[in-house]
Amino acid sequence: MMNQALRDGRHRAGLTQVKAASRLGVSQPYLSQLERGQRPVTPKLAHVAATVYQLPATALPMPESVDAHVPAKPEKLARQLAGLGYPGFAHLRTDSQTNPAALVLEALLQPNLEVRLSEALPWVVLAYPDLDWQWLVDHSKLHDVQNRLGFVVALARAVAARSVDFSGAVEGLAAVEQQLEHARLAREDTLGRESMPAAERRWLMENRPPVARHWNMLTSLNDDQLSYAA
Repeated sequence: MMNQALRDGRHRAGLTQVKAASRLGVSQPYLSQLERGQRPVTPKLAHVAATVYQLPATALPMPESVDAHVPAKPEKLARQLAGLGYPGFAHLRTDSQTNPAALVLEALLQPNLEVRLSEALPWVVLAYPDLDWQWLVDHSKLHDVQNRLGFVVALARAVAARSVDFSGAVEGLAAVEQQLEHARLAREDTLGRESMPAAERRWLMENRPPVARHWNMLTSLNDDQLSYAA
């Protein structure tokens, strides 16, 4: 897919292969092979191309492997969200972008995730409705976090249903939600709050919002609490 994005991006930029290769720091024959899919696009080159061609973040490569046991630093996730344009972190400086699907998965895999970060996840799927959903759904199920993803998508769909800015995303989000519904797990989970005290767990079991109850999520987060839902 990245090979196609390279070719399409060059055409949109109005560059010949010779000029594009010079800006990318590769030879013209090598760029030709990349565009034809005869060579893999390295992550480093993909990020350079994203800048040169002004490609969308969804065209960036996915991580080669996903390690659910390596926690991500909150500052890193916050800067990645800023790079995607999340208004809540507009004050942060960032010099690169991350594929939104990869960012959502990494955040969902965190055993403990700051509230300010979990609240940003519905915005990501709203702002990038054409992200690689199949990759995200497959990897979420692989790591048993499909309920977390389903909950995030459900919140995003609720926001989109009453927002002019995101109304076009409703149908696609509903389709993803239905796909995740078939894989919904029966066990209770949290949205990055595995260290939650037992007393709080008991309270949430009785007082959580309906959408959290449906996805077996122990959280009080609801779509009307999201700053961008207004």
